Amino acid sequence: MIELFDSHAHVDGPEFDADRDAVLARAREAGVKRIVVIGAVGDPSSAERSVALAEADPNVWATIATHPHDVKQLTPAWWAVHERLARHPRVVAIGETGLDYYYDHSPREEQKVAFARFIELARAVNKPVVCHIRDAHEDARAILREGRAAELGIVIHCFTGTPEDARAYAELDAYVSFSGIVTYKTAQPLRDAVPLVPRNRLMIETDCPYLSPIPMRGKRNEPANVVHTAKVVAQCAGLTYEQLAQVTTENTCRVYRLAGH
Repeated sequence: MIELFDSHAHVDGPEFDADRDAVLARAREAGVKRIVVIGAVGDPSSAERSVALAEADPNVWATIATHPHDVKQLTPAWWAVHERLARHPRVVAIGETGLDYYYDHSPREEQKVAFARFIELARAVNKPVVCHIRDAHEDARAILREGRAAELGIVIHCFTGTPEDARAYAELDAYVSFSGIVTYKTAQPLRDAVPLVPRNRLMIETDCPYLSPIPMRGKRNEPANVVHTAKVVAQCAGLTYEQLAQVTTENTCRVYRLAGH
C-alpha cells in the first residue's frame, strides 16, 4: 500500500474523544501511517494531550505552542508548560504559531511578539517552526527572516496565500503544506501555487477536524481523508500519486528530523 504522512492533525481535540482509536485505525487502513498532532488549540492542555498521544503511539508525533488566535491569553504559566514540553523527545516542532490577520482574535502586536518568542523557543531546543499564516504573509516572512527560522526549518501549514506568496516562501527555503482547501472549486490560486513549491519542500495535511476535502466536505475531517488532498496536489505538481506520496513523506520526515521513520 502507498503510504502517506498527515503532517498536521488536531486529533487530540474533543471532536475525536468518542472514536479516536477508530479514526487512527481508519487512517492506517487508508495508508496514512504517520501523523503529527498539533498541540496548540486554546490553553496548553492541547499540548499536553498531543504529547500523551505521541507517547502512546510510535507513529504519532506532537508539536506544541499557542495558536495566534489565543495568544492574548498567554500567561507565564502557559509559557512554562511550552518550555517544558518543547524539550520532550516526542515533540518534533514548535507550532502552530504565527499571524492571523483575517480573524484578528488576538491583537496583531501581541501575535507578532508571541510568534517571535516561539521562534526563540524553537531555537533554544533546535526544532523547526510550524506556522499558521492568514492574510499576514509579508509580516510573517519578516519575522521569520529576523528570527533566522530557516536555519531551524519552517513549515507553512495549510497554505492559503497567492502563487507569489508560494514563490516567496520557496525563497525562504520554507516547506509549504497543502490542506483540503486545495480541492475546493474556488481554490484555483492554490492549485496554481503548487508547482511553484520545490518538490523537496512540498507537504500535505488534513488540519482535521477542519477543512474536509472534496468529496468529504461537510463532514468531520480525519487523517484518512488526506488521500483526497494528495490526489489533487499530485495532479497540480505533475506527479503520480505514488511519487507525491513518496516526496511528501520524505519532506515531512526531513523537516521533523525523523530519519529512519
